[in-house]
Amino acid sequence: MSKASAFSAPKGVPDYVPPQSAEFVAVRDGLVRAAELAGYGHIELPIFEDTGLFARGVGESTDVVSKEMYTFADRGDRSVTLRPEGTAGVMRAVIEHGLDRGQLPVKLRYDGPFFRYERPQAGRYRQLQQVGVEAIGVDDPALDAEVIAVADAGFRSLGLDGFRLEITSLGDDTCRPQYRELLQEFLFRLPLDEQTRQRAEINPLRVLDDKRAAVRELTADAPLMLDHLSDSAKEHFEQVLGHLDALGVPYVVNPRMVRGLDYYTKTTFEFVHDGLGAQSGIGGGGRYDGLMEQLGGQPLSGIGFGLGVDRTLLALAAEGKTVAPPARVDVFGVPMGTEAKARLVVLARQLRADGIRVDLAYGDRGVKGAMKAADRSGARLALVLGDRDITEGTIVVKNLADGSQESVPFDLVGARVGELLVD
Repeated sequence: MSKASAFSAPKGVPDYVPPQSAEFVAVRDGLVRAAELAGYGHIELPIFEDTGLFARGVGESTDVVSKEMYTFADRGDRSVTLRPEGTAGVMRAVIEHGLDRGQLPVKLRYDGPFFRYERPQAGRYRQLQQVGVEAIGVDDPALDAEVIAVADAGFRSLGLDGFRLEITSLGDDTCRPQYRELLQEFLFRLPLDEQTRQRAEINPLRVLDDKRAAVRELTADAPLMLDHLSDSAKEHFEQVLGHLDALGVPYVVNPRMVRGLDYYTKTTFEFVHDGLGAQSGIGGGGRYDGLMEQLGGQPLSGIGFGLGVDRTLLALAAEGKTVAPPARVDVFGVPMGTEAKARLVVLARQLRADGIRVDLAYGDRGVKGAMKAADRSGARLALVLGDRDITEGTIVVKNLADGSQESVPFDLVGARVGELLVD
């Protein structure tokens, strides 16, 4: 019985260890690959930023800023925050490095951990893993559709199919002020608690996102943004839907959708998987036309998404699917003796240089134990080398699936292994 560790991972922070970590990597890389195919270049963002960036960019009234950020003073007494989302950091980097002065749109992708102090539960972590894209500098409904299609393609490339895309429009500067007044007039007539009333004063849309059943019942008849769009915002939304139809991306219009961040305008969307229970969102995003100017940059538009790697893993599990190869290596070396091990170590390096995944038995385990390790590795082939083989200048190549084997001259083993793995 192994001794328990004196330490454990922080609450709400998942570990990914083999073999599940291979599936984590496959999901992340599959989502990233869909963005790569659409021309999104990689950007590496800081894990923490000036707290003001998120307070201004994400919105003071959001739960993210008011309740969920990991904020602390560094040794220089500067307030910094572990990044809760990616868009504000990307916009800061685009402005700081002048990317908005070049070819537009600026198309960027990123991946990594993000941090929110939430109540841990299935699918809701305090360190969450995401893949995101941002397309900045062009207000084009076709670009909105491309961003959404990239996310859809990423999920489908993993074999996920039990999800749906929900989409709406949150209007623009020509209609949101009037709608805000209309919504506030409706909300202020309701018997809201003091905290909810304060939220209605700051950002009334956020009240429609309240998860409490009592508040949802009170707001069931609230006016909806889709019914009060300006002509330009309505035309923009209709064109986005038209492009999605042409691309074959299915969707459901959800007029009550409210995203959790303040910067969204016009096109807003979420991917939902009902197999995850309460935490059903596996990704989402939208357009944020005023964010760059708000952060001190040019008045350029943008649209992006964030897709949850953790939740995509859970969605795949809910569908009974896996995406990672079951084997961690292709070939496993079984040395019988010190000289044999020395030779297999060198051979393993040569095979790895050819792109073949190789491991071998270390320590003083016998042949039986080494062959068990080979079986557990999931390798297709075992390379068995003993004193007699060294004398004859050969090595035994064993097919671990059917038990067949052959002796191959040592200088030809690399070519033969390559042939067998292709078959």
